[in-house]
Amino acid sequence: MHVTKHEHATLRLEHDGDTLIVDPGVFTAPLDDLSDAVALVITHEHADHWTAAHLDRILAAVPGIPVFAPAGVAEAAGDYDITVVTPGDIVSAGAFTLQFFGGEHAVIHSSLPAVQNVGVLVNGMLYYPGDSYAVPVDVDVDVLAAPLGAPWLKIGEAMDFVLAVRPRRAFGVHDMTLSEAGRRMHRERLQWSTEQHGGEFFELNPGDSLEF
Repeated sequence: MHVTKHEHATLRLEHDGDTLIVDPGVFTAPLDDLSDAVALVITHEHADHWTAAHLDRILAAVPGIPVFAPAGVAEAAGDYDITVVTPGDIVSAGAFTLQFFGGEHAVIHSSLPAVQNVGVLVNGMLYYPGDSYAVPVDVDVDVLAAPLGAPWLKIGEAMDFVLAVRPRRAFGVHDMTLSEAGRRMHRERLQWSTEQHGGEFFELNPGDSLEF
């Protein structure tokens, strides 16, 4: 399997000729070469994880592609056909098996409404938690896409999340809110956390890929 990191929280996974897109949001440049896409996952309703413009572009390129997301996305994106998923669900699309975890977005502040969020485990190998620290239960994670920066993120909590997941490999995502200095500092902290259990941390910039 092959994963490419795009801007902020967007991932493109490729396996056996099929492509899976995850969380194309407002900070992400338009994606190209979508003809092999078999599914789209949106972890929650915030605009940095999906936009109507991205959905329109993907659906125009691949009409009828399934869009898997929690109920909050289905409500926010009422003009689109969303397949609602909840923690514990397992679905298949092309070469991908998707298992969902979590349920709630990490708290930003008590004054802001809570929203639903699902983490997704792809083919039992790559785990992306969306905007949460939800740890997949009874899963030996090969690759972790770990959040680096956000209004809800405290670096010590992000480190504890990586320590709890114990991935063999990890790289940072959700990083467009950070300066270059902040991104470098947070990567160093998550690298330390990954290495505590013998894992390897990769510094991926937009367009960089990892084969696993």
